[in-house]
Parts: sequence; C-alpha cells; structure tokens
Amino acid sequence: MRILDEEQWMAEEASWSAFIVPWLEAYRYRRGRRLSHPVHDFLFTYYQMNRKVLWRWRPMADMRLQGNAARKFLEDSRYAAFDEGVGLAVDRFEAADRNRVKWIRNLLEGALSRPPRFSCFGLHEWAMVYKSDRVRHETTPLRLPRTEIDRVVERNAICCTHYDAFRFFTNEARPLNAVQPRQEERGANEQFGCVHFNMDLYRWCYKLVPWVGTEMLESCFRLAIEARELDMRASPYDVSHYGYEAIPIETHEGREAYRREQQALYAKGQPIARALLDECRRLMELGALSAS
Repeated sequence: MRILDEEQWMAEEASWSAFIVPWLEAYRYRRGRRLSHPVHDFLFTYYQMNRKVLWRWRPMADMRLQGNAARKFLEDSRYAAFDEGVGLAVDRFEAADRNRVKWIRNLLEGALSRPPRFSCFGLHEWAMVYKSDRVRHETTPLRLPRTEIDRVVERNAICCTHYDAFRFFTNEARPLNAVQPRQEERGANEQFGCVHFNMDLYRWCYKLVPWVGTEMLESCFRLAIEARELDMRASPYDVSHYGYEAIPIETHEGREAYRREQQALYAKGQPIARALLDECRRLMELGALSAS
C-alpha cells in the first residue's frame, strides 16, 4: 500500500483540479453558446463521462489517505477507514463490478497479445462521409471536394478493425472494408495500432471509477487527447481553424507521416494499457481475496 499523508494526497488532488477544470469549463462555455470543437468535444460527447465524477480526484486501490480531510471520502460507501488511512474497500466489490473488471481485463489482454497494425492511415473518418451528403462534424468544413474524398476512399485499402468506428461508415463504404467487425467480436479484433482503441483506454478506465482512481484516469485522458488530435488531423475535415496542421493522407508523404505518428502514439500508449491491465488484475485478486 502507498500511504499518503494529508499534504501529499491533497497536492495530488490540487494538481488534478488545475489540469481538468479548464477542460471542463471550456466545454461548458462552448455548450452554453452552442459552439463546438471537433477535437476536444469528442472527449465529453462521445465519451459520456459524468463531468462531476471526472472533476473529483479519487485515490487508486493501493492508496491510503491520512488526515481529517480524507474523511470526506467516507460519504461514499465504497471507501472505508483503515489503520493506515482512508481508502477503497475492495470487500464491497459487487458482482457487477467484478464482471466489468473481468471483461475489460480480457479485452486488454487480447489486444496486447496481437501485433499492432499501422496500415489504416486514418481512413475511417473518410469512410464516414463517403458518397454521402451528411457529415458527422457539421460545423467543421471539409478540406477537399467530396469527389476527391470519394476517390481517396476508393483508391486505398480500408482495413478498420474497430467496431465503434466501423459502425459509423456510410452504407456504401462498409463493403470496402477488409474487415467487417461486429460488436460481439470486439475481443477478437481490437489491436493497439488502432488510434481509436488507444483513445478508448479512457473509456475503459472511467467505467472502472472509483475502483480505478484519478492517477490512472489522467494518463488515459491525456493519451485520448493526443489520439483524437491525430485522428482529426488525418481526417478530411479542415481543422486548421483550431490550430491543427492537416496530415494529408491522400498523398504518399502524408500516409508515411501518419504512420510515424501512429507508431509514436502506440509506443506512448503501451505502458498506459499495461498499467490499466495491472489495475484490473489487482482488483480481481483483491476482490477474490475479500470474497474468500
């Protein structure tokens, strides 16, 4: 166990607040004025995290918090007072919690066991507007004519393995994908070369709150920001207004640039994915011990 005195854990709490509050306030400001940000809003709209839950700092399962201020966590029945301080009461781990942790553990183990693929070039966003008059980001203009976007889709092999991207493909684009991923096959298809699956570490992490605390959530959130930036820079949308330089994957040079950044994101995400997997394993072990 990591024993944090009151000054230590309150410094961690303050650091998280200094980081996340500007993100939350910026999103609330845009929403109140019916503005949108095609990169940042994705972390709050597609990933429908309760913003009050996201705002509050929480300890990891191996932490014990000392000092009177830590007693505020006892308002939540999933925390308890121990000799070393206040922390998560894993003996209150319910069957639904255990099943969720087990599912995410298995998903991560499977994805980590597969070789990453770096040949998709971010074409999923292009496949979502292929031969369609509709776009997903209505306030962000396309940077190429629709006929050219269609040609890019038709001239490149689409090999998206991520169900949650594939399900937004247009009907005309779906048959062009080399893989036809289904939701029930997620565990057999996911791999960490996929930008969206690295982004999804944030989703799996927040689904485990409070059993997985803010230390892990922050790592996943920061990775998701980088992944989403890469995602939209390689898209057919013009995100220059938001300060992003396009990666023109319609060119050979652009595809190679995307591959390099995709590989860099993969390298950054691997220790985060393994750390989240370790937390899942820790929770399964602690839950099993408390149930015995």
